[in-house]
Amino acid sequence: MASINVTMDRAELLELIAGNREEALKHLAEKILDQFLLAESAEQLNAESYERSDERTDYRNGARQRTLATRIGGLNLMVPRHRNAPFHTMLFENYTRSETAFINAMAEMVINGVSTRKVSKVIETLCGTTISKSAVSEVCKKLDPEIEAFRNQPLDGKEYPFVMVDATYFKVREDHKIISKAFMLAIGFSPEGKREVIGFNVYDNEATSTWIDFFLSLKNRGLSGVLMVTSDAHPAILRALTRVLPGVPWQRCQFHFTRNILDATPKKCQAGLAVELREVFNQKTINEARTRMYELVNDYQDIAPNAMDILQNGFEDAMTVMNLPDTVWVHVRTSNVIERVNQELKRRSEVIKIFPNAQSLLRLMGAVVIEYNDALSMKRNVFFKRTPATLNAELQEHLKEIAYAQKSLADAA
Repeated sequence: MASINVTMDRAELLELIAGNREEALKHLAEKILDQFLLAESAEQLNAESYERSDERTDYRNGARQRTLATRIGGLNLMVPRHRNAPFHTMLFENYTRSETAFINAMAEMVINGVSTRKVSKVIETLCGTTISKSAVSEVCKKLDPEIEAFRNQPLDGKEYPFVMVDATYFKVREDHKIISKAFMLAIGFSPEGKREVIGFNVYDNEATSTWIDFFLSLKNRGLSGVLMVTSDAHPAILRALTRVLPGVPWQRCQFHFTRNILDATPKKCQAGLAVELREVFNQKTINEARTRMYELVNDYQDIAPNAMDILQNGFEDAMTVMNLPDTVWVHVRTSNVIERVNQELKRRSEVIKIFPNAQSLLRLMGAVVIEYNDALSMKRNVFFKRTPATLNAELQEHLKEIAYAQKSLADAA
């Protein structure tokens, strides 16, 4: 390595010390690093400036200014240029690696719910350099390849006997207006009980057409072996399910079902009815559950007639799960797993309030979903052995009969 010499006369040094100390430090750093770059240049050329040498490999061709962001602010350095071969420097190679880590840190801050305005302030405090909100947004676009790779990864080769789907809404700017967009999400359960995020996307609404598109995207990527789908009672979900996955029965989320019933119940009776509904759902057999349900209807018919109509009309759909082995009931009878993801999405989006466009919604909330999926992969399996494998052909045929009966009712509605 060539030697590095930094010279300063006494007057220059006194002037620096007397002035702004931060600026003095920057000035000294610039002089040292400029000399470092010149030494690297001499080493690559095998010759000092104006030196005649048979070992010279190239010639100098001036210099260009380049700014290096550091904790003491931006340093304006003079980077040598060579006539034939490009000049290489460890300084900016290290800077590039640091910049990549820096970019990842900024993106991580936004994903974790820090506003772009706050991110820019943090960067200015740490590095002495300003970065605009739009620049932070541009950094976040570097997440796109990872998001798309996750969304489009093939599902063939795996089976997901149980699938949960749901949608939550976020505000987005579009055509100079603020509108709500649906963020659709699907979680699959492997035969061993491992939970995985298997798909997500952004749509204008929860129409039958958009849910069909979402289910088709899962099917086209190889989704197979589905025995039951759990969701709330949005009618578009059931219509789309019967078209894309015919023969797969629907489990109405018991948590949402309970909430629907209680919303139609006088307030003074809600607490007591909630306890009795749990008793219905916790019966050992479907016949015992039906008997208990009819007793409940008789008890509350005069007090909460609308609630009892909801209970009777939705009971069978909410008890589809009881046709399966009891080891899976508690895990797939509600969509609580996906509701927890939705709560985290809402929490992370709180500082953003309104997304600038649909792509930014997909990018940032998609990153949160992938992070949640990583957390799910570390949790224990919720089934023992291969529970779905215990389903014999007769039981699988019975599940198809339930699915076709649900389709007939949906078509008639």
